[in-house]
Amino acid sequence: MGAPGSAPSFPSRAAIPLYDADTGLLVLAEKGENLLYCLEVAHAQPALTQVTQCWTEGSTRGLGAVPRLALDVMACEVLRVLQLTDTALVPISYVVPRKSIQDFHEDLFPDCTGTLPATSAQAWWAGDNQQVGRVSLHPARRPMETFTSPVIACTQLQAADTGPADTDADQSECSGYSSPSSLASPGSATTSLSASTGPSSGFASSPSQKSLQSILGPSSRFRHAQGRVLHRDTHLTNLRGLSLTTPGECDGFCANHQRVALPLLSAGGQIAILELSKPGRLPDVAMPTIQNSTAVADLSWDPFDPRRLAVAGEDAKIRLWRIPEGGLQETLQEPEAVLQGHTEKIYSIRFHPVASDLLVSSSYDMTVRIWELSARREALCLWGHTDQIFSLAWSPDGKKLATVSKDSRLRLYEPRRSAQPQQEGPGPEGSRGARLVWVCGGDYLLVSGFDSRSERRILLYRAQALPEGPLSVLGLDVAPSTLLPFYDEDTSVVFLTGKGDTRVFLYEVTPEPPYFLECNSFTSNEPHKGFVFLPKTVCEVREVEFARALRLGQSTLEPVAFHVPRVKKEYFQDDIYLPTRVWWEPALGGSSWLAGQDGQQRRASLRPADMTPVSEAPKEAPARKFVPASVYLEEKSDEQKKEELLSAMVARLGNRDDPLPQDSFEGVDEDEWAKYLAQIILVGAQVVGRAFMRALRQEFAASRAAADARGRSERPQSAAASRIIGISLQEAQQILNVSNLNPEEIQKNYEHLFKVNDKSVGGSFYLQSKVVRAKERLDEELRIQAKDEKEKGWKAET
Repeated sequence: MGAPGSAPSFPSRAAIPLYDADTGLLVLAEKGENLLYCLEVAHAQPALTQVTQCWTEGSTRGLGAVPRLALDVMACEVLRVLQLTDTALVPISYVVPRKSIQDFHEDLFPDCTGTLPATSAQAWWAGDNQQVGRVSLHPARRPMETFTSPVIACTQLQAADTGPADTDADQSECSGYSSPSSLASPGSATTSLSASTGPSSGFASSPSQKSLQSILGPSSRFRHAQGRVLHRDTHLTNLRGLSLTTPGECDGFCANHQRVALPLLSAGGQIAILELSKPGRLPDVAMPTIQNSTAVADLSWDPFDPRRLAVAGEDAKIRLWRIPEGGLQETLQEPEAVLQGHTEKIYSIRFHPVASDLLVSSSYDMTVRIWELSARREALCLWGHTDQIFSLAWSPDGKKLATVSKDSRLRLYEPRRSAQPQQEGPGPEGSRGARLVWVCGGDYLLVSGFDSRSERRILLYRAQALPEGPLSVLGLDVAPSTLLPFYDEDTSVVFLTGKGDTRVFLYEVTPEPPYFLECNSFTSNEPHKGFVFLPKTVCEVREVEFARALRLGQSTLEPVAFHVPRVKKEYFQDDIYLPTRVWWEPALGGSSWLAGQDGQQRRASLRPADMTPVSEAPKEAPARKFVPASVYLEEKSDEQKKEELLSAMVARLGNRDDPLPQDSFEGVDEDEWAKYLAQIILVGAQVVGRAFMRALRQEFAASRAAADARGRSERPQSAAASRIIGISLQEAQQILNVSNLNPEEIQKNYEHLFKVNDKSVGGSFYLQSKVVRAKERLDEELRIQAKDEKEKGWKAET
């Protein structure tokens, strides 16, 4: 299915169609599938437009539509279908989200066909073509009369003569249609129609093709999250010889808050170590590296020792390397320690999240081994896998270990209790790869993988009920690479992207339905070879940044910051920044954990000492005055428009600390978002309108006329420059707010005015053009003055 307005894709086989003529909605479902398509049919092009898709638990065996008179109109239910599965009859309700459910929305519920026949069978045979009358769905105006067939009535009379009849049952059967509650059930699915299908539908647009946000539940508080690449001064550039052959189980590279480890393509398994504190262009000459002696399969930094790097090689060995303070100054050839025990190539390695000196590894020998690094020995070996292990992950408390493998099975271990899995459950289909991560405080497991049609999807499991299968499944897109999940435990937001992708998906994960709440995605200009997240402590809380990642491109390493738009940035956003886990301090040692002890890391606040929590901010804040564009686009005299333009520019120059327009967008308050969105639409419509173009032409003509008038009193060369550029010297000085022709002051004011009038921060190309023309005029005047002084000096010498 495509986005609204694109040509949708239809089921591959014959589908069951259900069409509602009153709303124009068409529901399609294939027998044997668990996907329902909902489209809107229109007379104009595009004739078919996607509304939503609904994934169901059971496969469809049959499909039927419930009459419109049975809909719960006060809940904005516009369509209800009944899905017949192997074991149940499931109602699926399509609901349009509206803020008010107290009023009847006539735009959603036009009059529908009534229940009284327009004519009799004999009259129809005689040629009568009257249509059934239409009735209102308004609860107060809905007709109460029903129709009973004479044939059924005669049958009921005969039954009354032969024996007692159940009067209540007869009345129920003859009463037409049941109430909305009679067809609703606690387990029924509710589909929210939040996709825009045209000006007549009354639906709002959905940002994703297959999003559960457009199917179920509320929206995320991080739905307006924005990702942006930080300034080029923070990039590492001129990266050369990067390895493209790391296995799919590896993230491609690894990073901590101090440095980055990048596998290189050179022979001998070389690894480059780059310091994040030294951004910029790398030299063209060779740099010191780690000589790992064999190809790198996976690598990971010790969370409790930022100088220790663990590297798994294809020779079934794990090497521990210690980076000198300040970074590599010479090539390292001897590791600190070598761990041996696996008999075949290693897939992946992970450090313990709570205990120090503990490392877990998985291998092609179908075993998972836990290593005690302080003793440099294998402490535990876990069995039970029958095929390749795609991924493994520690629980947040470090007590359990989960794995997902090629045999489409999830396994949950308690390593200190048993070497065999405690639980097993069905995992994602296919053999193309999978990843897993613990979410929601360690009570749930999120797994990314593929289905039988190679569609990438994410699945949510209850950790204590793996045999029951996934609680929810969300399909994302079709791509060859496995989605790599990163979960932020403080915000419950999961980031998903793959090697070679250009898009990063964001979802807030909740333990209640609909489980996945979609947020804004981040899109880059070019595919990335890796996308690794940094610890929470590197985030800039003053900019409401809640996550930061490193994006590995073709030859660059770019920091990407994810932040939430907020108005009161001067306050600490304590609703976003909960006390975070002190991940850099172990709760206990590895030997203590192996002996059966458990520990819990303390938590610390990220609030700077000079910031006040937003929860303690004054409740009543002065509203920002918004002046619509129509005020500036009214028909005014040339002098009035010129004076207003100059006043606005001078005011901007004098108030450089004023907040930018995007600072007024708050990602929490729905009413405030709606207000500003309406204003943006109004301004955008007016700016591109004919009134603005007419005002622009008038202003340009007036500027040329004024320049000609003022040019008569200027010197010939200066006057000619005013006529050519279309702006006088005096006006150019007023625009840039300079009294003397000082090149440094002119350049400084020009750069500031050009920046604050940029369209991306609320300015316009029109204002920027005035600034540019003023700068050109002053530059030309400086050139004329320099030429005159040169000629005067030449005459004095002669």
